[in-house]
Amino acid sequence: MKDEASDGLPPGLRFLKALVIVLAVSMIAGVITIVALLVTRLNGTSPLPLPETISLPDGAKAQAVTAGADWYAVVTTDNRILIFDRLTGDLRQEIAVTP
Repeated sequence: MKDEASDGLPPGLRFLKALVIVLAVSMIAGVITIVALLVTRLNGTSPLPLPETISLPDGAKAQAVTAGADWYAVVTTDNRILIFDRLTGDLRQEIAVTP
């Protein structure tokens, strides 16, 4: 009769079982680490603070917003790009976009 462990598995399968357990534990730890990193990184404050209110010209409705180092731009529904100063909020430039 072969010398088997108390769990009744041959030595090769015991080794394989141990490898599967180690793999499962490392995958669980990896998923927990990734989720924790995402939660801590995405819960932070915005790296590019925008002013509380943006004064758009009459009739303009914002469609998209993007930001640079010292400016932010608002794309309007009437095909214009409005560039504002980040510090003062003043309109720096207006660019008409041809459709």
